[in-house]
Amino acid sequence: MTRSGSLERALLTALILTIAVIAAFPIVWMVLSSLKTPQESMQVPPVWLPRTPNFSAFSEVSDVIGAGRSMMNSAIIATVATAGILITSLMAGYAFAKYRFRGRSILFALLVGTMFLPPIVTLIPLYRLISEIGFNGSLVGVILPNLANAFGIFLMRQFIAGVPDDLLDAARVDGASEIRIVFSVVAPAVAPAIAALTLFAFVYQWNTYLWPLTVLQGNTDNYPIVLSLGRLLSYNRGAMNTGLVMAGATLAVLPPLFLFVFLQKFFVDSIVSSGVKG
Repeated sequence: MTRSGSLERALLTALILTIAVIAAFPIVWMVLSSLKTPQESMQVPPVWLPRTPNFSAFSEVSDVIGAGRSMMNSAIIATVATAGILITSLMAGYAFAKYRFRGRSILFALLVGTMFLPPIVTLIPLYRLISEIGFNGSLVGVILPNLANAFGIFLMRQFIAGVPDDLLDAARVDGASEIRIVFSVVAPAVAPAIAALTLFAFVYQWNTYLWPLTVLQGNTDNYPIVLSLGRLLSYNRGAMNTGLVMAGATLAVLPPLFLFVFLQKFFVDSIVSSGVKG
């Protein structure tokens, strides 16, 4: 490697490390602050590392906002909605990619167009529909409109289009039904895209705020963790409660973080694959 090439590589590495540090700093600061005592949180200049890690804020935040129940509500919402999105996206993506029917292009264009609608536009109509069928105030009302997703269908359609038709025809010759072809032949062939969609859908559903706030109507027993954390805003006004707020935020980011670590290989593969396809 030439000297100019080594210098360019060193500068690029330094740039990547700088961006990584800037991106990770708020999360690291949040975790460290959750382990500090109230006195350390109030100290000026700030204390970077807690002298003795203190976990009392985590037990206290569980009592204040019912973190266990809220985490379970978030897990139910995110898991069921993600499963629904995967199933509907696979089936609709397969239909758009492999079936030839009249109006397919127009229907797909309309579907893609819904991706650009601001969520606030559909908020009131969806709320009226959920209220009419009696699901307002419940987790079912939060989950039901999120079982299908235009972005998921678009993503699956793009990847399934690359699955060879000969592979599908061979499965049909062997007597496989269309449903079995989707889940036994097509799904393994687009596994990286499924992993990426799982990550996108779970994180979005876990972090969504406006729709659950609208549907649940103050029913705190069904609040997901994101809404429950909003109740900590009053605690955030006092520096003595900084550890409490940071502990709640730390608990809320753990499940999406673990899911990303588990799926990151597939996620990167899907990005690389989509880049190669152009």
